[in-house]
Amino acid sequence: MTKRQAQQEKLVLIISIFIAGLCSIVYELLISTTSSYFLGDSIRQFSITIGVYMAAMGLGSFVSRLAKGNLLLRFIEVELLLGLIGGCSVPLLYFCFAYTNPTAFSALMITLISLIGLLTGLEIPLLARILKDYYPIEINLSNVLSLDYLGALLATLLFPFLLLPLVGVFHSSLLFGLVNVGLGIFNLLFLRKQLPEKGIRRYHLFSVLCVAFFIGLFFLSSAMLARWNDRLFRDRIIYTETTPYQTLVLTEGKGDLRLYIDRVIQFSSTDEYRYHESLVHLAMERSRRKANVLILGGGEGLAAREVLKHPEVEKVTIVDIDPAVFALGKEQKRIQVLNKGSLDNEKVLSIPEDAFVFLQQYPEIYDVIIADLPDPSNEALARLYSRDFFKLVRKRLSPSGVFVTQASSPFHTKMAYWCIAANIQAAGFKYIHPYHAYVPSFGDWGFILASPFPIDTANWQLDIETQFLDPATARSLFQMEKDLLPSESVDTSTLDKPVLLDYFLADWRRWSRDNIPLQ
Repeated sequence: MTKRQAQQEKLVLIISIFIAGLCSIVYELLISTTSSYFLGDSIRQFSITIGVYMAAMGLGSFVSRLAKGNLLLRFIEVELLLGLIGGCSVPLLYFCFAYTNPTAFSALMITLISLIGLLTGLEIPLLARILKDYYPIEINLSNVLSLDYLGALLATLLFPFLLLPLVGVFHSSLLFGLVNVGLGIFNLLFLRKQLPEKGIRRYHLFSVLCVAFFIGLFFLSSAMLARWNDRLFRDRIIYTETTPYQTLVLTEGKGDLRLYIDRVIQFSSTDEYRYHESLVHLAMERSRRKANVLILGGGEGLAAREVLKHPEVEKVTIVDIDPAVFALGKEQKRIQVLNKGSLDNEKVLSIPEDAFVFLQQYPEIYDVIIADLPDPSNEALARLYSRDFFKLVRKRLSPSGVFVTQASSPFHTKMAYWCIAANIQAAGFKYIHPYHAYVPSFGDWGFILASPFPIDTANWQLDIETQFLDPATARSLFQMEKDLLPSESVDTSTLDKPVLLDYFLADWRRWSRDNIPLQ
């Protein structure tokens, strides 16, 4: 072997180490994210993934001592298998979720993580043994580990900033399956002189079949995703988009327009007025001033539509983390009709920002603050119902103002509902008033009204146009039936100890009977 050939071979192996580390971490991120989308509780999904993956890597490293024969060929076998399994991981999870049940999904998830971890654990020892002919042992190990970790770093940067928002989990899985198989082909071609001639054609054939398989899946992916989505949504999908924050789906059937975020319904056009009238007007009626209103969430403009019915309103600020939700409310004609063009109203200011960050950074004081946020189904959302968050809300609320938040179902998620109430009280709101309304698409839905001054919940004057609320109905909403009251004390949820998430997930698991995510 000439010196030039040796340099080329070392370069090929160094590139292989880097790409191998990159692909393996991407697979784990894809599986964790997919499981979080479908099953909820992202802390649990990522914890399981990391734990099982690391254990399987350890097993793979142990088993690597059994590798005999041509070690470069063993490494190529590992890369081809890793590409096939990792590339198919997300499609398999989608299929399993659509056609089986959460138990089977979890079993498949753990199996895939274990196989990927096992194969990844084989990679580093094999490469270290292959490179021993080129470098002393201390340099050899440092090269292999540092390049592998550098590939892992790049994976963690690519995933949230490029792959997830621009490519999506399904296509990213196929893409990196191709990259991993391509790594095997790369080694087959450039290191062929170190490989045995006998039987090498079958590796080429397997590689070509894998590439053809993934290319075929790319072409069929739109039809496959549409078919699986049809099993998850009862009506025809008219719009879908995966953003850096979530997956948005609009469906329409029999005149009913529905928005789903991460497969959880956000509104139905047939009854959303019940929810939004209940959320908005009681706080607006009881606030002593209404000039400056803040809406946290509600980027589709439906809560703003109700706020703008009050002539005293001078400014409405809507803070929603996802610019795509604002775009839906402004550009989708069906939603424009529903929100009556509220997002284009000159009084309305739309700010794409996280609600927690906004309250920390913007010192403006508001007469009414309305929290129209998703349920606390993961740690990122649970913090928006924590005692710490409500303390920020109180700081931004005028002494003559009123705060109201949606608080999930007091029937289906009773403990979570009363935990939210406890958090608001612990944040320093002197007066809190739980209430609930029946919204057919959601069921019995809960809200909590809070203020620094006493509020009369028995006498109401509603001088605005409504479909659901009237004075008698408003009064009845504050009647909490016996079975909705807490049967035990609840803990306060903080950023450091988000017990609300545990309450919410435990409540929903008692009621969930179908293949639905807890988000």
